[in-house]
Amino acid sequence: MPASHPLAAAPESPAAAPGAAHRAHAPTLLLAVHGTRDPHGVAVARALARHAARCAGVPVHLGFADVLGPDVGEVAAAVEGPVVVVPAFLSAGYHVHVDIPAQLERAGRADAVVAGALGGDARLITAAARRLRRAGWVPGDAVVLAAAGSSDAGARAQVRGAAVRLSRALDAPVEVGYIATAEPRVPDVVARVRGQGRGTGRVAIASWLLAPGLFHRRLAEAGADAVADPLCPDGAVAQAVAARYREAVAAQPV
Repeated sequence: MPASHPLAAAPESPAAAPGAAHRAHAPTLLLAVHGTRDPHGVAVARALARHAARCAGVPVHLGFADVLGPDVGEVAAAVEGPVVVVPAFLSAGYHVHVDIPAQLERAGRADAVVAGALGGDARLITAAARRLRRAGWVPGDAVVLAAAGSSDAGARAQVRGAAVRLSRALDAPVEVGYIATAEPRVPDVVARVRGQGRGTGRVAIASWLLAPGLFHRRLAEAGADAVADPLCPDGAVAQAVAARYREAVAAQPV
């Protein structure tokens, strides 16, 4: 790993898939995650890579779009043959549109195919609803979908779309709040919906985050009565990664 990374995840072998030997000519799946200083969050990312390898049936390499190294381009440069990058992001914002392509370009791997972000997968809505119920949500509780936030209008639109789908899954209204970058912020939304006196008077936060870390810890201070866990390690996330990989391979044979 290049010494230039002040924060770097310890290198490890790619996550192997059972029975992957006969798929030796399949494109490599490179899982691109945000990166976090939280060791638990890094462990969750590695576990996701292992689970995605089993779902996709191909080895999975892990690269970081921010905070940690090696970055996505460095990992791609170390891989021979075609590469499909699957961004483990719930919306396609700056990291997906700018950072990941730039890292690939710098590394001489602009030929890599970048798949779509994960957030549009219906399985993740089901997972978010499942985690919310486990956190103690009951019908009549107000719901706030808490997302990281983005300066990208398209990414924010995707979050609003996720809130609409979650509302249908729960048969309940769902408001959107952001943890950083965008407005409105989660604590403000929690306070507003609580003041409206809906249903039970309780407010629950559905976490539209993949892994634990600073952003999820902030949700505990947002004033809600219940906070759902991040989506990982729900098996739906690995299934969504595998689906994005297969879609990219089918759409553009590499």
